[in-house]
Amino acid sequence: MCNLYRMSASSAEVAKLFGAAERTPSNASAEVYPGYPGIVVAGGEVRSMTWGFPLVLKGKAGQPLKPKPVNNTRADKLDSFMWRYSFQERRCLIPVTEFAEAEGEKGSKTRTWFELPDEPIFGVAGIWRDTPEWGPAYSMVMTEACIHVADVHDRMPVILRRQDWGDWLDGPPDQAALLCRPYPDLMVRNRTTDPWVQRRASTR
Repeated sequence: MCNLYRMSASSAEVAKLFGAAERTPSNASAEVYPGYPGIVVAGGEVRSMTWGFPLVLKGKAGQPLKPKPVNNTRADKLDSFMWRYSFQERRCLIPVTEFAEAEGEKGSKTRTWFELPDEPIFGVAGIWRDTPEWGPAYSMVMTEACIHVADVHDRMPVILRRQDWGDWLDGPPDQAALLCRPYPDLMVRNRTTDPWVQRRASTR
């Protein structure tokens, strides 16, 4: 599952590429983590939202705990209660420069990045909803890995070709569901020695 991606363009650049209006300048960082702000294209606008639907947990004594961000949505579970209405009514595009997966032995995993050779920014399928905990929040739709990702992880984000952006955003659910497939074109894999877990400054 994807728990880290980069989006290095400004919200104004994203608005131009996706033919959307820039609602407000984004405070998202270039590296996006679950529970932190990212930018999405929804309803014809570029919007800042929190990455992950909040899952409210309770402690042993029944006390509420800090919500956990559920940042990935399995394509084969889109008809489940947690995702159904967002998929039917509130689909979005997540602009991505590249996404990372952890690779290596436990305790020494490193970052392996995946990008498209001819697309500096590409669109990933997402869904979103308003939440009482974090305001607008989005989740990234995941499907089976393509051949370029499969030896690192068995799942990957649903990457949409440009000609499919409109069908994902505005098409009927059954047509949008057909777009949730492994990416069929060439991808570039960049293995690094960067540790998977790194310290980062809080933006919340």
